[in-house]
Parts: sequence; C-alpha cells; structure tokens
Amino acid sequence: MELLDWIVLAFYFILLLSIGLWAYSKVKNSADFYTAGGKLPWWLSGVSHHVSGYSGAVFVAYAGIAYTHGFTLYVWWAFTVSIATLLAAFYIAPRWSRLRKFANIQSPTEYLLMRYDLKTQQLIAWVGSLIKVFDTGGKLAAIAILLNVFSGTSITFGILLVGIVSLIYITIGGLWADVWNDFAQFIVQLLAGITMFVVILLNTEDGFMSITTVWDKLPEGNSDFFNDPYTIAFAFAMLLINFFSYSGGTWNLATRFISSSSAKVAKKAGILSSILYLIWPLILLYPMFVAPLFLENLSDPTLSYGLMAKKFLPAGLLGLVLASMFANTLSMTSSDSNTISSVICRDILPNLFPKFRNLSQKKELRLARICTFCFTFITILVGLNASSFGGIFGLIVTWFAALLGPISVPMILGLLPAFKKSGSVAAISSIIGGLLVFVILKMIPEKPLSLEMGAPILASLIIFITVGFLSKKPVPERVTELHLNLKSKKDV
Repeated sequence: MELLDWIVLAFYFILLLSIGLWAYSKVKNSADFYTAGGKLPWWLSGVSHHVSGYSGAVFVAYAGIAYTHGFTLYVWWAFTVSIATLLAAFYIAPRWSRLRKFANIQSPTEYLLMRYDLKTQQLIAWVGSLIKVFDTGGKLAAIAILLNVFSGTSITFGILLVGIVSLIYITIGGLWADVWNDFAQFIVQLLAGITMFVVILLNTEDGFMSITTVWDKLPEGNSDFFNDPYTIAFAFAMLLINFFSYSGGTWNLATRFISSSSAKVAKKAGILSSILYLIWPLILLYPMFVAPLFLENLSDPTLSYGLMAKKFLPAGLLGLVLASMFANTLSMTSSDSNTISSVICRDILPNLFPKFRNLSQKKELRLARICTFCFTFITILVGLNASSFGGIFGLIVTWFAALLGPISVPMILGLLPAFKKSGSVAAISSIIGGLLVFVILKMIPEKPLSLEMGAPILASLIIFITVGFLSKKPVPERVTELHLNLKSKKDV
C-alpha cells in the first residue's frame, strides 16, 4: 500500500467516527440506542439488513472457496440467502415490528419470556451470546488477514485496529450510528466492487464479453452450480439455516426489523435486502471466480482476492477496496455488538442481579454502553486467537452456522401461531437435541459437509415440532394473545 491508499483508509475511518459522534446526539435512552426509537425507514433498514450479512470473511474464506470451487459459492450462499430473506420478508419481518409495538421489546430475545418461560429465554440468550463471541472474533481475524496481504502489517495490529474503531463508534452512537454507517459502507462497497469488477473485465482476454466466455476457461467444476463438497444437499442445508438466520435467528438482523417504523416498512426492508442479495454478489464475487486465470496454483486460496487487488489496482483504488472490506466487517461486528449488548442488558443481567431492574433512563443507557464496550473487547481477544478454533472458516461457517440453528428454531417458529402448542419443553428439548447432534458430529472424523451443517438444525426442527404436536397442555392465554397481536393487519 502507498501513501494515497493509507489516506483513503484514514478518511474512511474518520467518516465512521464522525457518524458515531453525530449519532450520539440522537441517543437519549436505551430504546434509541438499541432500536433507533423504532423509526428506521424501509430503505435504510433494508440496506442495513443486507450489509450486515457481509464481513471480511467474504473476501477471505469465501474468496478461497470461489478460487477452488467456483460459481457454487453464489448458489449456496448468496442465492439461498436471497430466497430465505424473501420468505422472511413476507412471513417473519412484519411480526418483529409488531412485537416491538405490542410488547415494547428492545432485544430479540426479550419476547421469549412471554412466549415460553424464563428458563427458555435464559438458555437461548446465554448460548446465542457465546456463539456470537466466536463468530464476531472470526470476522475481525478475516479483515486483519486482508490488511496483512495489502500492507504487510501484523494480524494482531489489524484485529486491534478494526476492533478499536468498531468499539468506539458503536459504543457512543448505538444503532443509529450502526445503520447510517451501514449505508455509508454500502456506498463504499458499491464503488469499490464495481471498480474491481470493471478492472478485472478489462484485463481478461475477451474484455467485457468474458462475463459469458470465461467460464469454460476455469478449472473443471468451477462453473458448475454444485461442486463437491458443496452439493445440492449442502445448498438445501444452507437454505434452511439461512431462513432462520436472516429471519432474525441472527439477532442483529432481527433488530433491523424490530426497529422498522411499521410492519409494512419491515416487509419492504426484507424485500429490498433480498433483491440486493440476488444481484449484487454476482458483481462482487466475479473477480474471485476468475482468480485462477490470473493466479495459478495458490498455496493459500484465501489470499486470492487480496492478491488480485494488489495486482490490478492503482494507488488510491487499492485503499478504496480495502476500505470496502473494512466496511463489510465493521458493519457486521458493530451490529452484533449492539444487539448482543441489548440481550445482556435486557435479558441476562436483570435476572442475575436484581439491582439492574427498573433503572433510570440515564443509568440504563450507561449500562448499554458498558455492555457494548465489554462484548466488543472480548471479541477482539477471540479474534487474536482465531487459529485455536479452526481458523476463520471454522469459526464463521462451521461453528456459527451449525450452532445457530438449534437456538433460532424456537425463536423464529415461536412467532408463528401454527406452532403455538410447542412450549418451553419443546423449545429446550430442541436446543439441547440440536447441540448434542453438533457435538456428536464433531467427534466423527469423516462426514459430508452437508450433514455437519444441516443435521443440528434439522434435529432441532423435528424435535420442536414433534414435542409440540404430542403435547397435551393447553396453550397459555398469553401465547394466544401474543399471536393475535402479531398477525394483525393493522400497524398500531
């Protein structure tokens, strides 16, 4: 990286911190800090939902998959996310917005106390928070590797840099800082992604025609929709996981719907995010797909995108592309920190320590900032030790995706009246059953990737539905009232 690249990157960080300082003036209480006061417009909520689904892992772990296995990455990742988010937009997103109005929630797990009971709520809150520590730490490690490729700085320096910037602006600005930075990051991502796309096209043999001609020149299997171990079974497993994740099982994505100003706005936000996932990754991922033509026999395919950027981009543009990668990672890690903080402050601490109940607005806001700071700090420590957890792909894909299902099944299906008979016993059984399947599969050395990813969530789903179906207990009145309010057509 040259001086101009560092200037571009520094300007980007100054922009982030400036938005954080601006957002500070809009945050008067914890509702502003965690849900933006329920005032997010559909376009801002939709862009934020979309951008919050990316991280530096796309340019590291996913770039490695694109290099070795090709177009299948788009099929099992972006395409399945698009379909899952579209389904969520119609069936789940409006319920999150109505839930905020009906139950005055600020965290995604807050409603679980009403839907199930305290034990279920605490189990999901604790397990989900622990999972997110590892997931977010892996994303910090991913962006540090990219910075190392571009500039030669150490992995430790990169993790500390991105972690500290994220820690500062999300701690002071809350969700308002998060969503507006998401929007700014989306603009940076568009500029950098289109620039990289055009530059790579100009350097291919057929120029712009290579969009259609390049696929026959790639290694065998790289142009296929499914390329082992990323089989059609794996894609269906990811579709199932992504439905529960992008519906709100990934808590920071639920927050985008919760913070929308109405059910109709939440639905439009989900549709916008779905459209962006269908189209934008085709442009963003293209340089990764064609990397084998320019960089043959890489010993570490995860470095392919960074090396492509260094090979083809001039000074200044390299800094812009790196800024876009930072943008993706900061978007996801900061929104994770904000949402996990809400779960800790609203659902965990008050049940552990009664003194945290019924706090004044000032003290509640101070606690929110302290929890956000502490969670972000812990994820930095995990990022520094990512290699101990199976590397970046292991942390983000294997651990997070496989563990996400068991806690998201009762959370998402609990919003739907079709599963009203599945109470706390069904919820806890499904979580424990899914986690046990995950542990058992970890002890089996040779297994299909589709089984490792899909079995835990499938086990949870079957247990949750079966236990509910066999239950003889009457549906509690509070659950019936909850579902009646969530399916209302009126945005009250």
